[in-house]
Amino acid sequence: MAKMFRRLMPVLAMFALLTPGRALAWWEYGHQTVATIAWDNVTPQTRRAIGALLAQSVKLGTPTCPAKTIEEASVWPDCVKGLKDRFSYTNSWHYQDVDICKPFDLKAPCRDGNCVSAQIERDVRLLKDRTVPQMERVQALIFLIHFVGDLHQPLHAGEHDDAGGNFIKARYGIYATDRLNLHSIWDGLLAERAISTPPALTRRYSEAERQRLGAGSLADWSREVWEVSRDHVYPTIMADPCGPKPTERVTLSNDKIDALVPIVRDLVEKGGLRLARLLDEALG
Repeated sequence: MAKMFRRLMPVLAMFALLTPGRALAWWEYGHQTVATIAWDNVTPQTRRAIGALLAQSVKLGTPTCPAKTIEEASVWPDCVKGLKDRFSYTNSWHYQDVDICKPFDLKAPCRDGNCVSAQIERDVRLLKDRTVPQMERVQALIFLIHFVGDLHQPLHAGEHDDAGGNFIKARYGIYATDRLNLHSIWDGLLAERAISTPPALTRRYSEAERQRLGAGSLADWSREVWEVSRDHVYPTIMADPCGPKPTERVTLSNDKIDALVPIVRDLVEKGGLRLARLLDEALG
């Protein structure tokens, strides 16, 4: 499965560049990788529970957006945005725009539960409650798989009045196109480069690795990824991240890309193992 998505990445990348959307994080390759890491690291009991719930996903009535496997489920919440009114109420659930130039605080961006970390908490509660109707638990599982991936994309966790970097035009190394912005680079091209850099991220991790990388609370994870946005995403392309937005297209140089690859790999790895932990807690 992973090899198939790696071969499809150039096609998927061009599709994503041509498809606007505030809440499209990690594109397909990133979400699939987070999901596969989780699948490889949950308990057999959790894996059976995931399979049983996703087997019922055909009843969601979204044939153009299947969710029969954990990889398909990981991109379903972005896919169904194309169904417009049916799922438009979920658009604000994919991110939490915490200003990198102010003290970290989730209260404002998570008002009324409309942010990614609040929805992750909600999905875990729904999955734990066996009295909840089955199809609600199916949707909770699918959203949880996707949203933990979203949370670990830094521009879904921290920004500075620029729609998560969507308003900052950018170039990716020598890649010549006027369609890119800072957000799309982190969503796709940089993520693809990081994930495809050896060694493979999709594997069974040791117990010590799972404990270390999956530790912490949801608030801890939110702050950690916000700090990546504050300390690495914006300073890489702006001398003063809290100053005026650049009016000209900025360039993420090859040297800067090389320096960011380990940071992105760490985020994807942690996203997968933290998702595995939440799935075990909810379904194990």
